[in-house]
Amino acid sequence: MTVLRRLFFFAVGLFLALPLIVVAGVSVNQRQTLAFPPQGFSLSWYGQIFTNAEWRNALIASLTLAAASALLALLIALPLAWFLWRRIAPWANIFQLLGVAPFTLPPVITALGLLTFWATTGLYGQPWTAVISHGIFFVTLPLVTLSLGFSAIDRSLVEAAATMGADDRTVFRTVVLPLILPYLVSGYAFAFVLSLNEYIVAYMTVGFTMETLPIKIFNALRYGYTPTMASVTVLFLLVAAVIFGLVARFGDLPKLLGAMAEDK
Repeated sequence: MTVLRRLFFFAVGLFLALPLIVVAGVSVNQRQTLAFPPQGFSLSWYGQIFTNAEWRNALIASLTLAAASALLALLIALPLAWFLWRRIAPWANIFQLLGVAPFTLPPVITALGLLTFWATTGLYGQPWTAVISHGIFFVTLPLVTLSLGFSAIDRSLVEAAATMGADDRTVFRTVVLPLILPYLVSGYAFAFVLSLNEYIVAYMTVGFTMETLPIKIFNALRYGYTPTMASVTVLFLLVAAVIFGLVARFGDLPKLLGAMAEDK
């Protein structure tokens, strides 16, 4: 039974990985073709991401949007999670629902709501509106990780610091912040990676005035397929793997996922 179980999980894993294998194979085609297995071998399509002005600008726009929106999501989630942890009351759950609502709704609904808001205010198409929109859309991710971090804190440590005369700001800076730092990093990483790959909200809020990589891929498809698109997909996958790998390596992934430490 053990062998059959391993074969079953291997088959499932292979089935899930097949699209990525095909995309990776297409990205190294020597000619501009969608053929798989690849015809020849070339990494020139990866080079175009950095040497071609249009793809390079799209890459810079995506990285800037992801970095700024993830920071904004973290700045919104941190005081909200701190407030929810300090104020144990039924009415406080309303703020938690507001925090997770943008991510639980279908992305199209959220994108249409943001489009309507920015169009009504006359700010549609401004690049910074995409930062705010992504920050609101992805605030759920750092909110969840930070809520886990706060729930793992021993409240007696906070009470002891307060007893010694520390005010709320000092308690937060010297006691709470070091304990939730791994959750801050992981929340930022999750929001960054998802913002990097997000298309619908970005397209609805800025249209084609700011061309991120996902929007660039969509625009390029109108003029034909190039393996550069597959190269971008593989690059996104590698970035996500590296970031989540670093979070798992230095952030204690089981703890970040809510696992409690074993008593010794």
